[in-house]
Amino acid sequence: MDNIILTGYMGSGKTTVGKNVAKLKDYFFADTDEMIVEQQRRSINEIFAADGELAFRDMETALLRQLIDEKREHLVISTGGGMPIRAENRQLLSELGKVVYLKACPATIYNRIKGDTTRPLLKCENPMKRIEEMIAEREPLYEEGASIIVNVDELRQSEAALEIIENCEE
Repeated sequence: MDNIILTGYMGSGKTTVGKNVAKLKDYFFADTDEMIVEQQRRSINEIFAADGELAFRDMETALLRQLIDEKREHLVISTGGGMPIRAENRQLLSELGKVVYLKACPATIYNRIKGDTTRPLLKCENPMKRIEEMIAEREPLYEEGASIIVNVDELRQSEAALEIIENCEE
């Protein structure tokens, strides 16, 4: 399918860069977290609090199946940071289009999201330590599921968008 899927840890720039890519390519931008919130009529925090992380991950998988069944094309899809954890989701993402991993180091992530209260997995005593642990755990899965890896630590959002487009057209 002719879609670009952005994966990576929260705060890696998936939404901002994704909107930039969509505009440059004249594609439609879709954020899987926003789609789930719309379908569930609840915030991610509310879903996590009421149903737990596992239920949310099931919702992500169901959404991917829905997008594949609808045969949607010309999308730039920003995924939730934990979506590629499941092997099934990595397979479904690859069926949807080219998967791009926006790679960022823990310090970059922390600087971008410190003070953001909408991140349920970072509501802890030491968010930096949690970011380091989660990136160490998730990075091999992000890399396994990606056909393209873009290191965004030193790139402006516009530069990251152009690099994604160049790599996806090769």
